[in-house]
Amino acid sequence: MTGQGLINLDALDAERPVLIAGPTASGKSALALAVAERTGGAIVNADALQVYDGWRILTARPDDADLARAPHLLYGHVDYRAPYSAGAWLRDIAPLLSARPAPVIVGGTGLYFAALTEGLAEIPPIPPQVRRRADALMAAEGIAAMCAQLDEETLARIDRQNPMRVQRAWEVMQATGRPLAAWQDDTPQPLLPLEASQPFVLTPQKTWLNSRIDARFDAMIAGGALEEVRRMAPDWDPARPSSKAIGAAPLMRWLAGEVSLDEACEAAKLASRQYAKRQRSWFRARMRGWQTIALTG
Repeated sequence: MTGQGLINLDALDAERPVLIAGPTASGKSALALAVAERTGGAIVNADALQVYDGWRILTARPDDADLARAPHLLYGHVDYRAPYSAGAWLRDIAPLLSARPAPVIVGGTGLYFAALTEGLAEIPPIPPQVRRRADALMAAEGIAAMCAQLDEETLARIDRQNPMRVQRAWEVMQATGRPLAAWQDDTPQPLLPLEASQPFVLTPQKTWLNSRIDARFDAMIAGGALEEVRRMAPDWDPARPSSKAIGAAPLMRWLAGEVSLDEACEAAKLASRQYAKRQRSWFRARMRGWQTIALTG
């Protein structure tokens, strides 16, 4: 079952943005298309990996058929070699919020939705030398070493199993001398308060979602993911944010002859299921004011 049948499309207000959050492979893009076709609004990406060019198949960016059905914005608009942040995304989406019909904002990056509806701390840019130190520490000692250097309030607010979130908190502390939590406490007013939107979050049943994750990755392989990996391989840098595309790292190991294709695919599916688990945890903790759409197959 998709979320389409669980939303009364006729009751939606075309003057207020629709927000659709959900874990990977939950069907949120299909739901966004149905909503956009009904309201006339453009679909705006809220996924931190789909902003990049390069990885189209592995990040499940909309295909040509979907693009023909409705306008899609903020997909693949950032060079895969470039850094990008929630703050950059807020700047990109700000001028789109006043469009009428209102946009349909869809994605799986909880931080983007939190920044949009709760506000985002205005933290100064991280100097390159601090980022290099962070990369070296993460590579040498791992996530636990970084957590050990963070304050309790910040640790209570971040996903301590997510290397990117932990490293970000460590970098902020090192670069500014202030904990991330302190910066968050000074957060300005949000661009789009939750009450000014129509927010929905998909809450799929675990077994149903895992089956979809596995089937979707098989479809990615059949649809050209291996060719995409070969094309990206000459300039592959695992430290880039865009390289976090799920499946990219194990398929690069396959291309290098380090693992079999079956082993690479199983590793990618496992990573995707683990990512979906983290997403579900975030949504449960941070999106209690959203309308939930339960999906059970």
